[in-house]
Amino acid sequence: MQHPDRSETPAADEAVSPGFPGSGRRVLISGASRGLGRAVAEAFAANGDRVAVHYGSRRRDAEATVARLAGDGHVLLGADLADPRQTADLADAAAEALGGLDVLVNNAAVNTPHPPATTDYGDWCAAWRRHVDVNLLGTANLSHAAARHMIARGAGGRIVNIGSRGAFRGEPDHPAYGATKAAVHALGQSLAVALAPHGIAVTSVAPGFIDTERVTHRLTGPEGEAIRAQSPYGRVATPEEVAAAVLWLASPQAGWSAGAVLDLNGASYLRT
Repeated sequence: MQHPDRSETPAADEAVSPGFPGSGRRVLISGASRGLGRAVAEAFAANGDRVAVHYGSRRRDAEATVARLAGDGHVLLGADLADPRQTADLADAAAEALGGLDVLVNNAAVNTPHPPATTDYGDWCAAWRRHVDVNLLGTANLSHAAARHMIARGAGGRIVNIGSRGAFRGEPDHPAYGATKAAVHALGQSLAVALAPHGIAVTSVAPGFIDTERVTHRLTGPEGEAIRAQSPYGRVATPEEVAAAVLWLASPQAGWSAGAVLDLNGASYLRT
């Protein structure tokens, strides 16, 4: 049997994701003012991509993120993702400023405590409404708006959702957070099937604890040692470790990972 000459076979990147580039892409990252969002923005910028840094209320932190990014052509955009109109406008503004959209990272989320045994009913309802509006509906609406730009361009794309280990392990003091992150995982799998014919691969990551500003008070407080002991490594993740996984899921080589939910928790919670 005669084998084809290698020069006649497509390059590896083209074989797995025809026409989708590995760098120089237009990337929108929601909730990129600090913490994991900032680390993800830095990873894409270092890869040679141009980044739209979204913020909800922390404009000064988001400005600092943009100032840290390698390369040029990055932009700063604000929007309240609980507002469907602002969410759609955010995708449009990012596409206009960057000249299109190739990658969306859904990182923005709220996570405020509301333990059911001690939270009064009014606060309980308000917490659920806010978590659903931002974590789930904001992610769904921004994904729809960004996907429309990717489809119109006709060159494929990547959507990576930041989920959570809490979707599987449970969040007793933050039940709306755990529930909405589980919904984000399910949303990502539905979108993966719906958007694959357009060359758009949708995936999710499910991190455990990450050493960010949001949880510093917990990691340095009395429960810090117990949190680190959840992993056999005796620590929590760095933002850069999770950002590296997000960057790979947005690569041409990761197209066949569509629909995946990638655990990133240092073996602190294992599932089959």
